Amino acid sequence: MLAAAERGRGAAMESAGQDINLNSPNKGLLSDAMMDVPVDGAAAGRTAAPEGLSAAEEEELRAEIAKVEEEIGTLRQVLAAKERHCGELKRKLGLTPLDGLKQNLSKSWHDVQVSNAYKKTQETLSQAGQKTSAALSNVGSVISRKLGDMRNSATFKSFEDRVGTIKSRVVGSRENSTDGLQSPSAGDKPPQDNAPF
Repeated sequence: MLAAAERGRGAAMESAGQDINLNSPNKGLLSDAMMDVPVDGAAAGRTAAPEGLSAAEEEELRAEIAKVEEEIGTLRQVLAAKERHCGELKRKLGLTPLDGLKQNLSKSWHDVQVSNAYKKTQETLSQAGQKTSAALSNVGSVISRKLGDMRNSATFKSFEDRVGTIKSRVVGSRENSTDGLQSPSAGDKPPQDNAPF
């Protein structure tokens, strides 16, 4: 019987040694081999019983701690087995970890969108945007009105008249200078370019 227990413990150690993958769902979980390792009371460093507890109460609490720790170990083993089974099912369905990540992100984004903080922020930003667009519209109409007033002012009309006078002089002088140039007649051939290129 003792040999069978040692063989089982050795097999558990071998399987624990094979699962070193850091991406494993079992990482951080104690292996079966670690669950069976007895804890020496002297090595665990017993402390003196707190005042007000009798030796029987202390022993009862220690027994309850041992029982809860054993239940935790069992639950970890069950959880690891369920995670392996879930991984196998996903693999059979062709679901990849990337699909799971996409689903998690989608769900998280949905959760954020339905949260009260998101809704309040969205309403606040919407109101701020409306106020900003109204302010920009007002600024645009004020600038437009000021430019209209400026254009109707005497100073601008005087400036506009001067620019018009200068323009007519420049255009008029250009027309006079082009009248002296001969335009080629229909019978004249333009000079041919004898360049080799």
